[in-house]
Amino acid sequence: MSIQGAVNQYSNLTATDKPVLATSAKKTTLGQEQFLKLMTTQMTHQDPTKPMENGDFLSQMAQFGTVAGIQDLQKSFGDFAGSINSSQALQATSLVGRHVSVPGNQGLLAAGGDISGNINLADSATNVNVKVVNSVTGETVQNVDLGTHSPGKIPFVWDGLNAKGVMANPGVYKIEATASIDGKNTVLETDIKAQVDSITMANGGNGLKVNLTGLDSVNFSQIKQIL
Repeated sequence: MSIQGAVNQYSNLTATDKPVLATSAKKTTLGQEQFLKLMTTQMTHQDPTKPMENGDFLSQMAQFGTVAGIQDLQKSFGDFAGSINSSQALQATSLVGRHVSVPGNQGLLAAGGDISGNINLADSATNVNVKVVNSVTGETVQNVDLGTHSPGKIPFVWDGLNAKGVMANPGVYKIEATASIDGKNTVLETDIKAQVDSITMANGGNGLKVNLTGLDSVNFSQIKQIL
């Protein structure tokens, strides 16, 4: 006899027993005590000519044990995830005021400062070049020729001087890295050095956000190096 059959037989009980059913119906989950009570009721009201087999009884007990085990495992994972988030938050707050290397194509030129970073070169290349562009006007401010390089991270620095040798105005500039690979002009990815201004605990599953001075925010997991 199934558990559903046992539940249906509650409707045939006396008025004295029905308030117990009404109270149980308000529960949204089936606990161990309720499960055992329901199992006992099922055995009490089962068809005498077709009693529950031992195998059926053990199967239902095993199913309940599996569900309970999954619930415990979910809680354990939830606690573990919370611990990781707390640890990340602690690490992230220690970065405020420091410089980090993050993927991007924009850098902030401070007064009297420079913009630096790395070019990610997957293959040997010639004519490796960094073009600095004014992010507002689109004007090319300077070209930094880095020559020929083997695969790897290629560091670059723009000292803030424009093509006329005059110090450019402070602000955000776009960094465009290119190279000739197998005879083809190829756009390259860059990592930019930036200062951490603050940390934001994002909602949902987005994790921690690192707010960079003068630039967009990045995920904490995107930080490639603490400088």
